[in-house]
This record gives sequence, C-alpha cells and structure tokens, in this order.
Amino acid sequence: MPWSIVGALVSACRAVCNRPPEDTNHFKNLTVRKVEALAKEHLVLNLDGLTTISNEVAEALAKHGCNLSLDGLTTISDKVAEALAKHQGLDLSLNGLTTLTDEGTKALAKHHGLNLSLNGLTTLSDEAAKALAEHKGNNLQLDGLTTLSGKQAEALAKYAGRLWLNGLTTISTEAATALARHKSCLLLNGLATLSDEAAKALAKHEGEYLYLGGLTTLTDEVAEALATFQGSLWLNNAWSASASESHRSANESPQGRAPSGS
Repeated sequence: MPWSIVGALVSACRAVCNRPPEDTNHFKNLTVRKVEALAKEHLVLNLDGLTTISNEVAEALAKHGCNLSLDGLTTISDKVAEALAKHQGLDLSLNGLTTLTDEGTKALAKHHGLNLSLNGLTTLSDEAAKALAEHKGNNLQLDGLTTLSGKQAEALAKYAGRLWLNGLTTISTEAATALARHKSCLLLNGLATLSDEAAKALAKHEGEYLYLGGLTTLTDEVAEALATFQGSLWLNNAWSASASESHRSANESPQGRAPSGS
C-alpha cells in the first residue's frame, strides 16, 4: 500500500478518535439513511431514546456490527424481533421490553451475538423459556424476572452460557434443583435468604461459578450445604473458599452484633 494512502488513513483515524463522541441516545426517531451514517461512525450504538422502531429501521440496524442498545423500546412487533435477531454485533440490549410474544422471543433467541439482554421482562411463558435456552451466545440476562417456576427453570438450565437471574428474590426447591443442572455460570444475587432444601439443591450446581452475593443471613444448615459446592462461590462480596467462613461474616460483626449493612 502506498505510503500516501497509509498517511491519509492514519490522519482520518486520528480525526475520528479525537472527535468528541456523539450522544446517540437523544434520537427519538431514525431513518434508514441516518442509521447507515451512524453505523459508519460508531462501534457502539446507544439508541435508548427510541420508543418505537419501524421494520425498515430495524433491518438497517441489523446489517451493521455495532453493539446495539435499544433500551427505550417497551414493546416490539414480531417482525421487528425477527429483524433484530439478524443483528451482526456482539451485544444486543433490549432492557426496556416489558412484554414479548412467544414468537418474538423465539425470533430474538436466534440472535447470533454473544450477549442478549432482556432485563425488562418480568415474566416468561414456558415456551419463551425453552426458546431463550437455545440462544447460542455467552450471556443471557433476565434480571427482571422475580419468580421462576420449576418448568421454566428446567428449560433455562439448558442454556449453555452465563445465566443472569439476579431479579429472583425467592426460589423454590423445584426451581433450584432444575437450575443446578445448568453447566455454566449462574447468577442469583437477588436472593437474600435460602431454604435448607434450596441450598442443598444449588450446592449441586454443575457449573463452575455460582453467585449468591445477596444472601444476608446463612443458617448453619445452609452454610453446610453450600460448603459442599465444588466450584467457585460468590458470597459476601467475595469469592468464598468456605461457606462456613461466610456464614460467620454474614451473621456476626467483629463485635458479635448483626451487621448493619449488606
């Protein structure tokens, strides 16, 4: 390549790098032409100001490799879901969605990126859970779910990547038993307490990492159960080599009083 061309490319790169980043969240609507222009200038497209999106714009966004955030959308049509599923970037964030049809969920589950974030969903149907478990990425974020049935847990446990369920505040023994069959990183940081039976079930988790950072109290039985976990356990904002050590720090202050903080 001639040095004159190399020099021109370097100058162009410097101009782009030195340019203050444009805040793309302010866009309330977009045309296909504007999408194409933005995609040329940004590796990450945060378009959280959009509250509606047309099929054509969704298709245009999907053609580019930018990491894409559309957290301002609270609902999308099945057609838009199908278009966004073809998104070529690594990250697709749709945390504003509060409802999604089973067909729309099945479409998004086909997203080929690494990370699919749907933290706005508070409920899932059994069919939706089965569909999302087929996602081929590394991270499935469902932190908006506050409850999970045993059947839904059984379906999601088949997901091959990191499973984010930090919105769960309670978990049944049935759901814990099902999730224990998940073979990757499992995040349950929203649980403040665990029953003895749920703890025994989660201690058999087949993945390498188990996050239970929200636990504020541990009974002797729960601590003993979690101490048998064979992987890396996150408790009390630290990796725990011994659940019994976390049991003491969670239930006692250095002065022997209950801690005031989390």
